Amino acid sequence: MTLAQLIEQLGGTLVQGSAEIVLRGVNSPAKATASEIVFAEDVASAAEGLACAAGLIVLKPGLGSEATSSIAIIEARDPRMWFARAAKLLAKPLPETGLHASAVVDPTARIAANVSIAACAVIGAGASIGAGTRIEAGAIVGEGVAIGSECRIHPRVVINPGCTIGDRVILHPGVVLGADGFGYVRDNQTGRYTQFPQQGTLVIEDDVEIGANSTVDRGALEETRIGRGTKIDNLVHVGHNCQIGSDVILVMGTGISGSSSVGNNCVLAGQVGIGDHVTIGPGVILGGQSGVFNGKTLTNEGHKPGTIFFGTPARPLPQVLREQATVTRLAKRRGGETKQG
Repeated sequence: MTLAQLIEQLGGTLVQGSAEIVLRGVNSPAKATASEIVFAEDVASAAEGLACAAGLIVLKPGLGSEATSSIAIIEARDPRMWFARAAKLLAKPLPETGLHASAVVDPTARIAANVSIAACAVIGAGASIGAGTRIEAGAIVGEGVAIGSECRIHPRVVINPGCTIGDRVILHPGVVLGADGFGYVRDNQTGRYTQFPQQGTLVIEDDVEIGANSTVDRGALEETRIGRGTKIDNLVHVGHNCQIGSDVILVMGTGISGSSSVGNNCVLAGQVGIGDHVTIGPGVILGGQSGVFNGKTLTNEGHKPGTIFFGTPARPLPQVLREQATVTRLAKRRGGETKQG
């Protein structure tokens, strides 16, 4: 693809070099070749990028004003985003492999055009798979599951019955969707547990990506839903009946208990723990290892935009820092009193 074609799709201002150079990929400054792109967001990384062997560098406006090399330069408001979008445009499409001889596809399944189904994959009765989707080796698509177009289902993914998956969804190896939620009723007389019915559904909307070995449970009686564009890291668990909004980030080790909701554009950092029946408002940012108790509501109301909540129970980070400073002062004072005594 030529630089001119990239500019047409991604924008940016060409301040040095030819728009006709052909670009084939992206790379780091240390490894880039003349047909690849690098990016920089500050003076130090710009100096490194301008001195490397890449064919193009994407910079914030003004960072390339003192360039002495012949490298092509694009100025963009957000070089990292320009670089990421260019990488998608330049990525080589995976080859269509069709239906592998060892795959098992029920005759009632509906398979659209250009679908690839790899070795030992299983497609259950009444399932439907949209155009251009790839089902990789050993993946299992349960009875009646609906998968949209241009999805990629990596090896060993398990999609249980009752799941609906939108377009351009990526499920990394080991993802399990639509398993029974952890819901039990205890007999107070015998102490024994009986499973509460787990017969609801799971909806994964368009452009969701779920990392390796993460799990999302079906609803108990109703629906679990993951909103459009949400990105889930590895080793995350979302319980039954949860409603996760659009463009949410759930980082590694996060656990969300049943019947909780997370609003649009939230960020839950690593190892965040959410109790059941919790409501997290739109745009809330929870720092790593924070916790929210059962039944609580946490919103940005009354706080500055971008406020980070931290700790257990989660509260604004400035408050946590003040509390820790107070505890430290008290501990020092107590230590001094003990020595004097």
